[in-house]
Amino acid sequence: MTDVPAHVHEFDWPDRVVIGTLGRPGARTFYLQARAGARIVSIALEKEQSALLAQKIDEILDRLREVEGNRWSVPTSTPVELVDNDPLETVQEQFRAGTIGIGWDPTTAQVIIEAHPRPADDELDEGLAEDSFAEDPFPEGSEMLRVKMPVGTARAFTQRTREVVDAGRPLCTLCGYPIDPDGHTCIIPES
Repeated sequence: MTDVPAHVHEFDWPDRVVIGTLGRPGARTFYLQARAGARIVSIALEKEQSALLAQKIDEILDRLREVEGNRWSVPTSTPVELVDNDPLETVQEQFRAGTIGIGWDPTTAQVIIEAHPRPADDELDEGLAEDSFAEDPFPEGSEMLRVKMPVGTARAFTQRTREVVDAGRPLCTLCGYPIDPDGHTCIIPES
């Protein structure tokens, strides 16, 4: 049995790490993209995963700021020189994210993101029925993305991610549901 994926796409101090989208609002696909030199890895994720990832990273950074002495020099906002509003680079989807973990490495002062592929529906059904995931969490041939980024880059990452998530369809002021470009039928909740 193995306890690590067969292939780990590792980015330690990446040149770039961003969340971006392809497609028009209402039909966008979200990607987490990391680049080091000419090597680029893009994984697809859900809008909700993107928003939660930014929220949790900000929570980690805010907690670190509260540590007496703040020896990691965690910024309260995005350093201007790290703002990244450029579009995604060439996207070749490596996998669609299922489980995403977030951590902190105090020895290098880096936030760590680990993303594992979402199992295929048939693998999920078999795994639950046979309880095979408990024995081997990373099936043969599986992969993982691990990105380690310093605190300033992490702040820039969360700022951009929130802006990308918020750039979707506007919400109806009456019902709160998204308004499509070709119209909206307002669904007012009954009281």
